[in-house]
Amino acid sequence: MSSTPLSTSHGPEYAWELATLYPEQGGWSEEEYLQLTDETNRLIEFTDGRLEFLPMTTEMHQELAEYLFAALQGFVRAKNIGKVHTAGIRVRIRPRKIRQPDVVFLHKDHFHLRHNRVWDGADLVMEVVSNASKDRSRDYETKLAEYAEANIAEYWIVDPERRIVVVHRLQDGRYIVHGEFAQESQATSYLLPGFAVDVTNLFAVIDEIPE
Repeated sequence: MSSTPLSTSHGPEYAWELATLYPEQGGWSEEEYLQLTDETNRLIEFTDGRLEFLPMTTEMHQELAEYLFAALQGFVRAKNIGKVHTAGIRVRIRPRKIRQPDVVFLHKDHFHLRHNRVWDGADLVMEVVSNASKDRSRDYETKLAEYAEANIAEYWIVDPERRIVVVHRLQDGRYIVHGEFAQESQATSYLLPGFAVDVTNLFAVIDEIPE
């Protein structure tokens, strides 16, 4: 547990004792992580005993995620093939590693992986890339490796800065690029034949959002 800092007569006074009720970074168990995230709407991910606090959602990020969710949910519901959710569903990559994708799909053939607090896998995930360099690296590199490790069949990276959608499909345990789709094209799914997103219309939803 963390030690309590010495009190000082200068600056604000904090309830440091509260921090000592929680494990130090690296010492969190899965159950402690789940209990914490059961009680907050902050997006927090979990890797080997450490909490990873994701950036607060911007309107741009939310609009893109909601557009993708609506498109995918409409397709999946029409065919009655599974479940689609937005950020908040916790997906276990492996023991002691849990992520919360922006959009996640699970085929009904794999519903045995569903649990109320955390899913034990997924079939397709989507991430909207934030601008900070560490967040871009997380989506383009770290999560690319992790979602492949979890045998998630398809991974969409939606990049508003570059105005592209990159769709990866799993092959022999690693991702290969199914397609890199720019504006005036249709981003298509390999896993779900017939599902496509108009890239121009996708990014149009953020055009009038002020800085």
